[in-house]
Amino acid sequence: MNKYDLINIIENFAPPELQESWDCSGWLVETAISDVKRVMIALTVTQNVYEQAVDKGCDMIISHHPLFSVPINFSDIDIYCAHTNMDKTLGGTTDTFVEAIGLTAHPVGDFLRICDKEIIVKDLISKIKKFSPNARVVNNKNIQKVSRIGFCAGSGMDIYEEALKNGCDCFVTGDLKYHGAVESSIILIDAGHFETEILIKKVFQSLIKEKVEVYIANESSPFKNI
Repeated sequence: MNKYDLINIIENFAPPELQESWDCSGWLVETAISDVKRVMIALTVTQNVYEQAVDKGCDMIISHHPLFSVPINFSDIDIYCAHTNMDKTLGGTTDTFVEAIGLTAHPVGDFLRICDKEIIVKDLISKIKKFSPNARVVNNKNIQKVSRIGFCAGSGMDIYEEALKNGCDCFVTGDLKYHGAVESSIILIDAGHFETEILIKKVFQSLIKEKVEVYIANESSPFKNI
């Protein structure tokens, strides 16, 4: 399939104009070859992911995370990413995580998703731990029940104040910061950057699987328990 027609499918789902001004979604490597038959889908393009793509005979890598600098040895394969536009679009990164844990949410602003549901905190944690076994919780006021949960997949502490302003009594994201945790008056759950975003690979797959042969990169969180 023509690679530009393939990417149009993704861009119709997650329009590139949604991306943040600092982001570099789009073509990271654009070769002279236009026809693609095999595509590797990844969260992050690493040397290992590149080698997996080569081993599978892939013509292209589609990732969520961008490369802010592209290693010279990656220049022989097309690489495309959809980052903050995939975070913002309906059915994107955060929506996929919320749905996976069995909840529904509505968008507020660009990145925040809010679920209005009364739920026992330990039950919410149990849902999240199915996908994020190493999740951490901040509960400075020993709250036992919540009714408005804010979500932002990935590194979402910049959305914390927006969650507060919208009446959230719990905020779920990845990459919590220490001082924000110390000062928080609501429950914070750090479900992990990798864990909250890894499911987006299945969204990419569902969009293009009827058009090309799709391989899912074997990836794991860089953080290990000690």
